Amino acid sequence: MGRRLVPLTLDNLPDLPGRCRACVFWELDPVRGEAAVRAGRAAEEKEAWISAVLLEWGSCGRVAYVDDVPVGFVLYAPPAYVPRSMAFPTSPASSDAAQLMTAWIRPGHQGQGLGRVLAQAVAKDLLRREFRAIEAFGDARWKGSACVLPAEYLLAVGFKTVRPHQRYPRLRLELRTTLSWKEDVELALDRLLGAVKKEPALRPL
Repeated sequence: MGRRLVPLTLDNLPDLPGRCRACVFWELDPVRGEAAVRAGRAAEEKEAWISAVLLEWGSCGRVAYVDDVPVGFVLYAPPAYVPRSMAFPTSPASSDAAQLMTAWIRPGHQGQGLGRVLAQAVAKDLLRREFRAIEAFGDARWKGSACVLPAEYLLAVGFKTVRPHQRYPRLRLELRTTLSWKEDVELALDRLLGAVKKEPALRPL
């Protein structure tokens, strides 16, 4: 079984699940996002967002393949590139942290270490870019597939609440510059990616 992990680009954007390619929950503010969906141009807006982030910051995700079949991905970016984050009651996210937006592993390929592979890629990338932490907005009432990651899973893998809220707390995972940091963070992200696996984490608005 051949595995490979590649940065997300416009070339492999079509390898994401269909509803994820046409979801702009995080990429646009609520008003523009809803307008894009109504006009049927969400996929075009998603591509434009990926293109802009690539040009200004670099790849904002990783895609996992098994025998050349796409089986998972993770998406993350600095808060400045995530307009939806400003709509949360616990915003803004910290400027020294990258925002973990969403992740997905195809059913049938879970429990095979792909979560850890994706997690290692995220950790190494953020280390290289000298970020101090990973932050995420959690959903304290998560009941199924949604764009916002479950708060209980974030807490379970080591994230700490920095802005409490009854529905959408903001959580943070500190990135230390020690060897133990790398192991701890990779394990935490691996557990998170393996936990949010019932359905793709993105949905249309």
